[in-house]
Amino acid sequence: MPKKAFTTAKQKNDCIDAIINEMVNRSAFLILGHANPDEDCVASMIAFALLARKFDKEVKIFTSKKIPQNFKYLVDIAVYNRIDVVMAIPRTFMADAIVICDTPKPSMIDSNRKVQSMLRNPDVRKIEIDHHMGADSDYAGDAGYCLVTEASSASELVGQIAIKLRAKKEILKKYVILDPLSRNLVLAILTGIIGDSQMGRYLKSSREKRMYRLFSNLFNTILNTATIKEGNITNMDQIFEQLKQASENEKRCFQYIKKKSKLYKWVGYAVLSEEDMQYLYDNFDDEDIISTTRALADKLAEDSGKIGMVAYYDTKDKSDLIQFRMRRSQHYKQYDLRDLLKIMHIHNGGGHEGAIGFRLPKDAVNEYQHYVVAMVKKVNSLLS
Repeated sequence: MPKKAFTTAKQKNDCIDAIINEMVNRSAFLILGHANPDEDCVASMIAFALLARKFDKEVKIFTSKKIPQNFKYLVDIAVYNRIDVVMAIPRTFMADAIVICDTPKPSMIDSNRKVQSMLRNPDVRKIEIDHHMGADSDYAGDAGYCLVTEASSASELVGQIAIKLRAKKEILKKYVILDPLSRNLVLAILTGIIGDSQMGRYLKSSREKRMYRLFSNLFNTILNTATIKEGNITNMDQIFEQLKQASENEKRCFQYIKKKSKLYKWVGYAVLSEEDMQYLYDNFDDEDIISTTRALADKLAEDSGKIGMVAYYDTKDKSDLIQFRMRRSQHYKQYDLRDLLKIMHIHNGGGHEGAIGFRLPKDAVNEYQHYVVAMVKKVNSLLS
């Protein structure tokens, strides 16, 4: 059946809602593209993977060949966010959702024997993100889960999912997602839009050009207001280069806080002092710090096998609070982290069973380092 664009806004919105529900309800995602992937294919795969990781899902991107060196910055972002880019599916991994990006028809899907087996499994949800229309195209996803319509790129369509997710406040609160359109996600989306349309030069219809302007301007605004600290940015080329540099800053920030990590039995943890935070805020922006503390909590959870936690001071100009981020390993399901909030009588916090965030007033915590260590020991005793 040749692919056709949606005929109403409701059809498209219903499809996006269905995909968001799958990101909430499924646990393991395999992301696929086509053989010899171009900019948009790589970018849309990584953009969707970043969105799924915001829900603390296990995510792997499969490619039968090594991704070209000029996309290394995107692969680095994926690895940094604990997204595995693999050429062989681990024997222990079994996806319950497959996402097929930027691929005109099923015969073009980059796969191997194990991938084909999962594609044939009716219990595995097949989601499709694509902008290719016409006679030589065919659907690969399940009915109701194919976000297939006119767009500048498949990456733009992932951006539309993120924008729709922005309005779902209850979901964002549950999964402690401050903003779906994080800098790294915007970088991936911009890569796809720029690469597939050559800065808009290859767009044909007035609709494509209008949507290209809408999304590129939206992402430019996000980058300008949220991440660019200095310099006069006048075009998307400059923003794109600035954004890649900003991602390098994020890696340096992560390396700094990683040095503070420790392991006690089943809990990996890091304690950042007031002096540490002053240094970080002097040298990095807010998104660097927020994303790296979350990434470190994820890494500590996987390294310890059960729980990861990062504690850090807000600087005086921000608040009088100490922030905590706690994550559960993807392979440890026996404890609901929300129970800790009840046991410790913490009211300023929330999340879901696998990840929580909470805050405590600074004046309520005596001997900050000792307090965090005592909390780590209590968590260990509850796990046992």
